[in-house]
Amino acid sequence: MGVAVVVPTWNGRDDLPACLDSLRRQTRPVEIVVVENGSIDGSVEMLRASYPDVTVLVQPVNLGFAGGVNVGLRYALHRGHRFVALLNNDAVAEPTWIDHLVAEMSSDERVGMVASKFVTIDGTRLDSTGECYSTWGLPFPRGRGEERLDAYDSATELFGASGGSTLYRAKMLRDIGLFDEDFFAYFEDVDLSWRAQLRGWRVRLAPEAVAYHRIGATSGRIPGFTTYQTLKNLSWVVVKNVPRRLLPTIVPRLALAYTLTFWRAVLTGSGAVAVKGVVVAAARMPKKLGERRVIQRRRRIDEESLRSLLTWDLPPGSTNLRRLRALVRRA
Repeated sequence: MGVAVVVPTWNGRDDLPACLDSLRRQTRPVEIVVVENGSIDGSVEMLRASYPDVTVLVQPVNLGFAGGVNVGLRYALHRGHRFVALLNNDAVAEPTWIDHLVAEMSSDERVGMVASKFVTIDGTRLDSTGECYSTWGLPFPRGRGEERLDAYDSATELFGASGGSTLYRAKMLRDIGLFDEDFFAYFEDVDLSWRAQLRGWRVRLAPEAVAYHRIGATSGRIPGFTTYQTLKNLSWVVVKNVPRRLLPTIVPRLALAYTLTFWRAVLTGSGAVAVKGVVVAAARMPKKLGERRVIQRRRRIDEESLRSLLTWDLPPGSTNLRRLRALVRRA
């Protein structure tokens, strides 16, 4: 088998047709797999009526991004596909999207993930050209909001790749495992990128593989969702993946950023979901520490090589932290 494209969806009936039509137009044949994540908006009926060529995996409840995607990945792996791409249901891919992703993946057997160039739906700004990980313990999408669409075309070596528009090698997934379903949504792709790097897999950008994204079309419908998932998941990424010698650099900085995020949520009326996020993160920490032991024991990359993949500064959008850092320096 060749390539499967997994599209997770939850109440995305309005966005799905454009996404699926773009996959039907791919210059390389693909198996389109939609994971229907417990929608109640008529998505299943629409898919069965208008897209009989699409494989639809109907789930009785919303498994989140991580859980839903894993359903599709397991199906694709069982079918024997060599490569599996993920595409958000609120995204549209250029016809050559898969061709360019596969060409980049095929150039080196050590490449386990290939990110595409994710652009805003109106085509005017970048959404992501890969995922970065700051020494403040804060992941961020490279290039988000920038108007120069070719700004990172020559910077093809990456720390990580966004789960919204990326190709994965089946062999890598069998080696490192699938997405951590405890994350539900947010940073599960960063966690997977960490695990890939620690096992020695490379992550690259295919700048000619372009997809267009309507940012926040799903998560924006749920009040407090981003706050809860952020406070729940951020610390797990560090606990599971950051090697011991990097912990003194990352943990104190993340503690400050995490505290500021929590209190900002409290002051803006999201205190209840913020507390819930912290409590759930703490409750599952023993499990994450157990997972850490396995991940670190299987690590292949040395720490110096890993250091070169990190961003040794705050993420570009961390305005409040930059102000605080400037005040401390002046003091």
